[in-house]
Amino acid sequence: MSPSTLRQSTCALLALGLVTTATAGPCDLYDAAGYPCVAAHSTTRALYSAYSGPLYQVQRTDGTTTDIAPLSAGGVANASTQDSFCAGTTCVISIIYDQSSRGNHLTRAPPGSAGSGPAPGGYDNLADATAAPVYLNGHKVYGVKVAPGTGYRNNDAKGTATGNAAEGMYAVLDGTHYNGGCCFDYGNAETNSVDTGAGHMEAIYFGNCNVWGTGQGSGPWIMGDLENGLFSGQNAKYNGGDPAINYRFVTAVVKGDSSNLWAIRGGNAASGSLSTYYSGPRPSGYYPMKKEGAIILGIGGDNSHGAQGTFYEGVMTTGYPSDAVEDKVQADVVAAGYATSS
Repeated sequence: MSPSTLRQSTCALLALGLVTTATAGPCDLYDAAGYPCVAAHSTTRALYSAYSGPLYQVQRTDGTTTDIAPLSAGGVANASTQDSFCAGTTCVISIIYDQSSRGNHLTRAPPGSAGSGPAPGGYDNLADATAAPVYLNGHKVYGVKVAPGTGYRNNDAKGTATGNAAEGMYAVLDGTHYNGGCCFDYGNAETNSVDTGAGHMEAIYFGNCNVWGTGQGSGPWIMGDLENGLFSGQNAKYNGGDPAINYRFVTAVVKGDSSNLWAIRGGNAASGSLSTYYSGPRPSGYYPMKKEGAIILGIGGDNSHGAQGTFYEGVMTTGYPSDAVEDKVQADVVAAGYATSS
C-alpha cells in the first residue's frame, strides 16, 4: 500500500471511529499536574487512559447484577452489555465504581437528618439504568438520571479532603434536567448523613433553588453547597458573575483551598472553554472549613432528596487544581464528544 493510500485509509477509519489513539484522561491530567484524583466516577467512560475495570453495576428486578466496563482501556462504556442484560426487564444502577485506587464506590444512600428515602429501610431509590441515554463520539452510553428520592453516597470514603484541606472537583451534567429542590450535589459531605453545620460540606450544586444564594436570572446555576447554604460567591445571596446555564451538557467546577479561597467555574461540555464565575474569599462563617470527606451524588449532605438532575462523570482531587489543568480537563471532556444523537 502506498503512503498516500495508507493515509487515506487511516483518515477514513478515523472518521468512522474505528481507529483510536491513547490520550490522557481527566485523572491522568490531574495526576500529572500534582492534584491526584481520589474519586473518579462515570457511567459513560473511563477517566484514566489505562482504566479497563468496571464503570458501574446494573441490577435487574430479580436481583441479579452485572458490571459494565469500557469497550477498551480508557474508552467509552460498553452499553451493549447493559442492553443485553436488561432486555425485557427493568434495571437500576446499583453501584458507580470509583476508578481511582481509593475504592470510593457510590451505592444507595442511607437515611439522614433531613429524612428517610422512599426505599425499604429509609434508603434512597436507585436510578433507572436506561433513563439517560447519550452518545460519546457516536457510541451510545447511559448517564445517571436522578429523580427526587434518588441518591448515592459513600460515608467511608478514603483520601478525600477533611477539615480545611484543599480539594477540587468537576462534574459533567445535563444542563436541561434540574429543579428547585434541595439538592442535586456531587462532592464532599458529612460522614453520618446529618447536618453538622456550616462548612462541613464542599460540593458542586446544579439547579435553580433560590432559597439561599443565586446567580443571574432564574437559573439554573452552578453553585457550591457548603452546608446550610448554597453559595454563588462570597455574598450569601447573590453573585452577578454566576450566569444562568443554557447548555445541554455542562461542565461544573468547584474547588476550595486551605487558605480563605474558593472558586466556581463552568462551561459547555460539548464545546469551548471554561469560564470563572467566582474566585475569592469564602462566605462569612465558612473559614476555616470543617469538611468531613464523605461523597454524595444527587442529594444534600443530610440526605435532602427533593432535587433532580443527570450525572455523566465527575472526579474529586487533592490540592487546589490550577485553572490551567482544569482547562486541559475541559478540552478532554469536549473531545469525548457528548451528544444527544449519533
